[in-house]
Amino acid sequence: MTLVEIGIPAVRSGRPSLAGRPDTPLLLDRYGRIARDLRVSITEKCSLRCTYCMPEEGLPPIPPEELLTPAEIVRLVALAVRELGIGEVRFTGGEPLMRRDLEQIVAGCHAAVPGVPLAITSNGVGLAHRAAGLAAAGLHRVNISLDTVDARDFHRLTRRDRLDSVFAGIRAAHAAGLTPVKVNAVLMRATLAGAPDLLRWCLDHGCELRFIEEMPLDADHEWARANMVTAAELLEVLGARFDLVPVGRPDPSAPAETWTVDGGPATVGIIASVTRKFCDSCDRTRLTADGMLRSCLFSDQEYDLRRALRTGVDDAGLAEIWRGAMWNKWAGHGIDAADFVPPERTMGAIGG
Repeated sequence: MTLVEIGIPAVRSGRPSLAGRPDTPLLLDRYGRIARDLRVSITEKCSLRCTYCMPEEGLPPIPPEELLTPAEIVRLVALAVRELGIGEVRFTGGEPLMRRDLEQIVAGCHAAVPGVPLAITSNGVGLAHRAAGLAAAGLHRVNISLDTVDARDFHRLTRRDRLDSVFAGIRAAHAAGLTPVKVNAVLMRATLAGAPDLLRWCLDHGCELRFIEEMPLDADHEWARANMVTAAELLEVLGARFDLVPVGRPDPSAPAETWTVDGGPATVGIIASVTRKFCDSCDRTRLTADGMLRSCLFSDQEYDLRRALRTGVDDAGLAEIWRGAMWNKWAGHGIDAADFVPPERTMGAIGG
């Protein structure tokens, strides 16, 4: 099966087609999926240099004038919720804490759509100094990226010696009520042996741990299917130390399958994006920090909402662009296809 056959666009389009689309305000695609989860990247900058996400020197900087402003982010979030059926918003990066106006963004969105859960995905570095302020601004919870609790492995993987700062950020998130605190760990061959220690740490510190299979989104383009750690391998390693009982995926649109740990109630999740893909139930839509709309993590087809905003397109026009983009979403990421090509943007440039 080729990429074209599974719906992956071969070229970028200037404006999405609405041909054949039913008359519904929701973000429906051709396969019957409805996007309800919005990820908004707000910066390409990061305080770490994780090998699976960024090059050692960091990503090329986005000129300040090309970043969405707080007012523009608030307008798009409000539009997505009120007109398009979005029910959850998460701010990502890069590292969202690198934006000094993050509290302003959160407060603006909370005021505009007060009933919608707002979250961030963060590496936790510096969160200890801002957790209380973010909670006061209206943030509901945080996801922390933490792949290991071994200081040497952390330094090797992130190219920075900031593990203590991450721990402090997690403590501050709990203290500020940004709960449940979820920890996301990318499965790496170098840290697989330490996965049980990470799970034990999360159980002891009240965090919900989810492991994620590594995807071909690294800046150095070294990902290879033959070298990646699979969910099956992880379960074997964890099972040697913990009693795991499968729960499954109670929410069909949730990416993580879960297992109870040692009889529960604590659980561990695995997001097997490669070996147990869940494209058929994906409910996400994405905005990049420079205002590009993406229907899928792996699609290089983008639609320029920043230009539309700044050239006077009204909310109805913006909504039509968004609906068209999602209507043309592909069937799946196609990692198993013989002619699969990773997206031009890396994970740090797209937003998690």
